[in-house]
Amino acid sequence: MKKNTCLFYLLSAMAFLILSGCGFGDKKEETAKVLEVKNEYSVDELSIQLGLRLFNENCASCHSFKENEIGPNLAGITSEVDKAWLVAFIKDPAAVIKSGDERAVKTFEKYKLYMPAFPMLEDKEIEGLLGFIHKFSNAEKRTVNNRPGGLLNPIPEKIPLSDLTLVIEEWLTVPASSENSPLARINKLSAIETQQGERLFIVDLRGKLYEIKENKTHVYFNLQAEKSTFIDNPGWGTGFGSFAFHPNFEKNGLLYTTHTEPPKTAPADFAINDSIETKLQWILTEWKTDTPKSDTFSGKPRELLRADMHGGAHGFQEITFNPLAKSGAPDYGMLYLGIGDGSAGLGDYSYLCDSNRYIWGSVVRINPSGNNSVNGNYGIPKDNPFVNDPDALGEIWCRGFRNAHRISWDETGSGKMLISNIGQHSVEEVNIGKAGADYGWPFREGTFLFDKNANTELVYPLPPDDSAYTYPVIQYDHDEGNAVSGGFVYAGFKVPELKNKYVFGDIPRGTLFYSEMSEVIEGKQAAIYRLNLEINGKPTSLQSISPDERVNLRFGTDSSGELYIFTKSNGKVYKVIGCKDAVL
Repeated sequence: MKKNTCLFYLLSAMAFLILSGCGFGDKKEETAKVLEVKNEYSVDELSIQLGLRLFNENCASCHSFKENEIGPNLAGITSEVDKAWLVAFIKDPAAVIKSGDERAVKTFEKYKLYMPAFPMLEDKEIEGLLGFIHKFSNAEKRTVNNRPGGLLNPIPEKIPLSDLTLVIEEWLTVPASSENSPLARINKLSAIETQQGERLFIVDLRGKLYEIKENKTHVYFNLQAEKSTFIDNPGWGTGFGSFAFHPNFEKNGLLYTTHTEPPKTAPADFAINDSIETKLQWILTEWKTDTPKSDTFSGKPRELLRADMHGGAHGFQEITFNPLAKSGAPDYGMLYLGIGDGSAGLGDYSYLCDSNRYIWGSVVRINPSGNNSVNGNYGIPKDNPFVNDPDALGEIWCRGFRNAHRISWDETGSGKMLISNIGQHSVEEVNIGKAGADYGWPFREGTFLFDKNANTELVYPLPPDDSAYTYPVIQYDHDEGNAVSGGFVYAGFKVPELKNKYVFGDIPRGTLFYSEMSEVIEGKQAAIYRLNLEINGKPTSLQSISPDERVNLRFGTDSSGELYIFTKSNGKVYKVIGCKDAVL
């Protein structure tokens, strides 16, 4: 019997068993006593993705979480029945029935057959499947409006494996910043070009910016030592978030950083009402170094702006300058900053990321050398899209992001600005950055409707007239990954096979993808392809060579456009040295 058929019968039996035993699904038995069972399930993102994939492949055509369809709905089963019983039933339902178990016997009497045993399902797979059902059921319980038409598998087409193999070599390991796991929290690698040659830097969220020379690292700048109120907890990207050297750093010595401090450390330029809880503050700082050519930083800070965050996640992300803007051009020296929703998108304070009047959920563009901002510490460029709108913040370049994680430009010809946005529970996306655009969060996720008052594990089809939003040019759903790691259009010379390809990936799983830039067109969806991987002459994956199941993938480039891949939690940096046809 095929596996999907087996799982259909299995879950039908499980659902009927619980519904008949607990009175959960029959209207005539709505007043029956509901069991209060305390079960614990793995609800980490990788387990949930595994369970989602198993459910979509084997169960979704027969079951929902709202109504009895081909098989009974599965809402609530993990909370109403003991987990050990469910696991035992999945592994060998016939044995449970023969034992005389009351619920199992009722199931058998209903279906008149023994459910197939599933010894082929590993404990991890069963845990993932039950964890997904549990998490989804809880979200269904919280729904307010019972919106119909939810899409559990919004993008059913699978991402194909390409015929290209990316060849990498281990290059260096950044020093551990903790004795405990994760040993490191490296987050961004970037280069500047000087008259003396390239300078390459990498940052650890725990507070240190390293310069890389001759395949070795040394501390260039210790932000933790500079800021007594610096914090790098509760994790989720907090700490020394990002850095950007001014394009004229060699002459003006200006470095820009973002970091976190405790809530209410200082008055915020973008404050949240005192009646609303805040978890921390993000700060954008300009640092003026005394000697730009020095191997170590010494100089003075100047705070540019400070923002409250409702939650600990989705704060300040990428800060960067447009590498294509030359001196004298309108975009030269303008600093871009991606800002997440501060976890406000799903709560009672979603309005904080739902308006041009607020900074959260946007990409802002400022002139660090100007002074026409409200606090006088930076300038608002006159060509920003909302600069003349009295009801909007002039700083905003574009908005509608849950977590605008990475920003890069195509330096090979098109000049397109690419912004990756990490989704909630359904869709990951990459967008073309466009002045004044609204990408939809918290009302859209990818090319789908999102409803925070419905089941937040789902997205829904778009309404017929939906011209208010700008949609992504690249997207994938959570069958394929969990959180997009924005990358780069390859602009180097050593790997010509990657020419005109945008290389990116998935943060937790470490899967590598690419899309052809010729297909990255506004209003369309570019095809995505998975890249094979080889290291030391052997096929591999980042997940298999990572000490942790969560890979924590990141990308970086040097000043020549060559590509680097690194894994945040263990400090490993890999250099892309080639690309070849996959061996089939």
